[in-house]
Amino acid sequence: MTDENTDVAFARSADRDRYDINASGALAGFAEFVDKGEQRIFFHTEIGEEFGGRGLGGVLVGRALADTREAGLRVVPVCPFVAKYLKNHHEFDDLVDAVTPDALAAVRDRTK
Repeated sequence: MTDENTDVAFARSADRDRYDINASGALAGFAEFVDKGEQRIFFHTEIGEEFGGRGLGGVLVGRALADTREAGLRVVPVCPFVAKYLKNHHEFDDLVDAVTPDALAAVRDRTK
């Protein structure tokens, strides 16, 4: 993360089932999820083009995973960005469940 990220805010948007990251007061990106039982299934992460290259995606996913741990939930990384993040951040290995047909069905139901 660079000095450009000194004015960054992170929040869970409960009414939208996503985590938001703001930079300098503007929405910089989000990570969408669906909760199913004891699992939080992350299916889409997006960082605005104008905010790219600043490490905000990593900050967003790291904070979202930490919040998921605090909530006592497991992580299912359907989103390729989340899956890639987890390959490099083994401190979350104990939270990760495999992507299953049931998890994919929950995402399809959520995104209809």
